[in-house]
Amino acid sequence: MDTTAMTGPADRTVYVKTIAVTDLPREVRDQAEGLEQLYAVHNADGQQLALVGDRKLAFELAREHNYAPVLVH
Repeated sequence: MDTTAMTGPADRTVYVKTIAVTDLPREVRDQAEGLEQLYAVHNADGQQLALVGDRKLAFELAREHNYAPVLVH
C-alpha cells in the first residue's frame, strides 16, 4: 500500500471495492494468477491506494495504516 498517497484529509475512511479481473488492463490480469476478482482500496477522493487479491488483506492493510475500511457494494 502506497502510504504517500494516504496523507492528506483528516477523513480516515477508505473504501474496499471488488473488481473483476477481466475488467483490468492486460498487464494486471497477467499478474492476477488465476484469480477472478481483486479488491481495490480507494480514498474518499476516489484515488486507488491498493489492489490486492484478498478481501481480508485489503481490510488489514487499511487498518495497519490507521484507516477505517468500508466495503462498497
